[in-house]
Amino acid sequence: MEAIRWQGDSLALLDQTMLPAQECWRVYTDFRQVAQAIRAMVVRGAPAIGIAAAYGYCLAALKGEDLAQAKAELAASRPTAVNLFWALDRMETAARQCGGDPAKLAAQAQALHREDAAQNETMGRLGAAVVPEHARILTHCNAGALATGGFGTALGVVRAAHRLGKVDMVYADETRPLLQGARLTAYELLADGVPTTLIGDGMAASLMAQGKIDLVLVGCDRMAANGDFANKIGTYSLAVNARYHGVPFYAVLPRSTIDPSLPDGGGIPIEQRPAEELRTLQGVQIAPADVPVYNPAFDVTPHALLTGVITERGVAGPPFTETLAALLRP
Repeated sequence: MEAIRWQGDSLALLDQTMLPAQECWRVYTDFRQVAQAIRAMVVRGAPAIGIAAAYGYCLAALKGEDLAQAKAELAASRPTAVNLFWALDRMETAARQCGGDPAKLAAQAQALHREDAAQNETMGRLGAAVVPEHARILTHCNAGALATGGFGTALGVVRAAHRLGKVDMVYADETRPLLQGARLTAYELLADGVPTTLIGDGMAASLMAQGKIDLVLVGCDRMAANGDFANKIGTYSLAVNARYHGVPFYAVLPRSTIDPSLPDGGGIPIEQRPAEELRTLQGVQIAPADVPVYNPAFDVTPHALLTGVITERGVAGPPFTETLAALLRP
């Protein structure tokens, strides 16, 4: 399954706002369109956002546009996922080295895309080792092929473990308000033949109390140096519930998602989304039109609630300040 295609002179994105009802590919020829697609969540997930932005940068180069302006506008599309800024910094470095040559920049963006997919495969293989036999896994939001360059982070571990015959069931939180778990995770896992049950966001603690969850796997949009991390809103409460019920809780992410410039999660910027995402459901009003809304896209989970961090370089455990720093060394 893929969500991003580079077409030489254009970028095609699978519109994830339309899934699972319709598989609609949208084609972009201007970096401003790509920035808007990121804001509108046509493409979403930290690694996928970074890859899409890298290709958006290439579109600016193809038109001979100001690359600094392109970088600034793409970087402003969403504030939390650090992969966006990492990918654009990498493209800017490549532009300096090649004089802004569009073909060489496209090759750099394609290399970034391939590397992410390969890293996901490695994370899946390494992460599968922590999955017990006959595992019943809980996941939140979508951290699969649709959110990455391919295969997925948290769902990459699920896929790898399923191939080994270790997965009895995956419970997918619906993930309000945009229902990425219901619309995207269930869609991906069913397509791969992975046993899947969709649950409401408020049901996870009950399943844990019944002893029906063996492991929680989630993705990550930005992790601070001490292991505090931002992920889709609702992740923090899952971590609290998992700790109370003695359920192992892992974040799965490439090293590019770790932001060593932030000592802890207090410095992670949290995106505030439009009020209508909570007042309506796919265009249908479900709340009073004038009710005030608080709609952060992410929350920050303290590192003390983490069992481990699964990356392409291995599984890190506490103390995370030391183990994550070791993973980031060349």
